[in-house]
Amino acid sequence: MKRMALVLSLIAVLIASTRWVGQAQQQPPATTGADDPRFTGKSEPMDGKDLSAARRHFDAGARSAWHSHHHGQLLLVEQGRMRMQKRGQAIKELGVGESDYTAPNVVHWHGAAANQPLVQINVGFGGDTKWLEKVTDAEYNQR
Repeated sequence: MKRMALVLSLIAVLIASTRWVGQAQQQPPATTGADDPRFTGKSEPMDGKDLSAARRHFDAGARSAWHSHHHGQLLLVEQGRMRMQKRGQAIKELGVGESDYTAPNVVHWHGAAANQPLVQINVGFGGDTKWLEKVTDAEYNQR
């Protein structure tokens, strides 16, 4: 439960920070760099305009087709159990509060475990998604 609260908090912060950064870039900060009392050392806001966050529900056994993201993707399990695979690697299962990052242009799929639905949170970093063939039942069920 603590992990879930942490994940939801991080998503809320991500969404809020993209709006905050956009507004902050329009107005010069009162202090910058090492003089900023909110940070130790040099820390600068980065452009968040290409970030996206969404939630998706999958019925038990439902899954995406094989695909890749130009700038990668972060997946978080909010409810249920996720089954996922990066091409050439073993299938992984993730539970509530667990996450996985897929690097840019890595072909993968993700969806619900066979016996329970899934609510995932996905964070995208911009760029296109390249959709490929559907994941077969044989691929989905391999161990």
